[in-house]
Amino acid sequence: MGLALPALLATGLLRHTEEHLALPRGYYGLVQVLVLMAFLALARIKSLEGLRYCAPGEWGKVLGLDRIPEVRTLRKKLAYLGQEELVAGWAQELCQDWMAADPESVGTLYVDGHVRVYHGKKARLPRHYVSRQRLCLRATTDYWVNAADGQPFFLVHRPVDPGLLQVLEEELVPRLEKEVPGQPTAEELAADPTRVRFTLVYDREGWSPGFMQRMQRRHIGVLTYHKYPGADWPVAEFGEGVVTLVHGNQEPMKLAQRRVKLSNGLEVGEIRHLDAAGHQTAIVTTHWGLTIEQVAAAMFARWSQENFLAYMRQHYALDRLVSYQVEALPETTRVVNPAWRKLDRQRRSLSPRVNRKLAEFGALNLTAPVESKVVEAYLQQKATLQQELQGLQTQLQELKAKLAQTSHHLPLKEVAQAERYDRLSEGSKDLVDTIKLIAYRAETAMSHVVREHLPEGRREEARRVLQSLYASEADLVPDELAGTLTVRFPYPANPLLGRAVEPLCAELTQTETVFPTTKLRLIYEVVSSQNPRDHEV
Repeated sequence: MGLALPALLATGLLRHTEEHLALPRGYYGLVQVLVLMAFLALARIKSLEGLRYCAPGEWGKVLGLDRIPEVRTLRKKLAYLGQEELVAGWAQELCQDWMAADPESVGTLYVDGHVRVYHGKKARLPRHYVSRQRLCLRATTDYWVNAADGQPFFLVHRPVDPGLLQVLEEELVPRLEKEVPGQPTAEELAADPTRVRFTLVYDREGWSPGFMQRMQRRHIGVLTYHKYPGADWPVAEFGEGVVTLVHGNQEPMKLAQRRVKLSNGLEVGEIRHLDAAGHQTAIVTTHWGLTIEQVAAAMFARWSQENFLAYMRQHYALDRLVSYQVEALPETTRVVNPAWRKLDRQRRSLSPRVNRKLAEFGALNLTAPVESKVVEAYLQQKATLQQELQGLQTQLQELKAKLAQTSHHLPLKEVAQAERYDRLSEGSKDLVDTIKLIAYRAETAMSHVVREHLPEGRREEARRVLQSLYASEADLVPDELAGTLTVRFPYPANPLLGRAVEPLCAELTQTETVFPTTKLRLIYEVVSSQNPRDHEV
């Protein structure tokens, strides 16, 4: 675990903590709690209860103590630290640092919602459609803002989800206008009306010509998939282009571009990609400063965010709860009217019945001359079907009329107590999620170093190499006279991996990181089994 400490500190694990986080005096201080939580994330220990199966003494040595805290002690400290306003302030300052450190990456920002399913019984949460399970389940929605390569900046929780468009316009865009560095000045925007502050990339859920027009007035570019692309374009319009993807790979693509007007008259650029199967992917943008290849690269980089969320769910237990406390939602929160939902459910149940009855009525015909008894039975059956159909259509019209007269949303205070929603306590969860973002960024930085020294066909194993190092044994050799703490790792069994780990250790040593709460400078070494090993601790 100690291998990741320099990267964690450089990413900001202990930065700005004095202004926002504090613990009462005790044996386990703030530094030890934050470092321990980051190590748990990197070690893929997905719950606090997993500490019960870790050797407390061995883990304690990595923290500079004789043992790690018990689970209940750690829970109490996280609950004390998990004050939502303070954690939000810490996360916001870290986000600003990350953006300032890489201003080029914040020119294009990716926004996507992640549905976090709740499997408990204590909280009454609204239902959301979970696409990965194709079910409507009780859940909350987190909206993530990432860079093109998937690196996370921040997220916002919405216990009652109003939809991507409303979250973008009311919360994310105002915040990004304040925090994104390197935005053009008002004079520069006035001199060039096509220039943008930054560009937002999102999927079809946020399709809205009105939103695009409002963002254009605020000099914010938009990239999204066309929700209603219409007929395919002629294949002759497509030309060969070379698109440089986010990780540097160059891919040949067939692309075409047109200027089109949306339903509200807004003129946008529409770019289409023609794949080998003949399918056309339509992309719409209001950012006129991008080339056709840049638009394609930016839109297809959205999968980096999808991959990030999938990786975080699998490896960092992103959806796991930290606290089981339930809180009441503010009474001003607008929620779906239960009466409207009941009527809408009845309408959606009745519409297919009407369609089936219509099909049955239309299919009942006489195709050849028949006896009068058959004709009489046919007319009777036809009349019965028509009567049933008219009854169903009348019911459907009445339901639609009631729906039109019923408010779609209500303040929570106007909803019956038995049908009100709760929210999960998010303070501790926000704290742990922020630490996981730091751990992911630190791991990503180290994986770039390892990747450069792996063979061409094995570069995708960089993160797995790091995971094996997190779990491997190491010797800690302190030298108070020299002011150093040497961390020695065994040489990997595979020489190819060993040649990749050695440069990582050298680079981490060059950072001259001082172990927290001490004056000892960290030195990292990889030694082979043939060399003598110093087993001091």
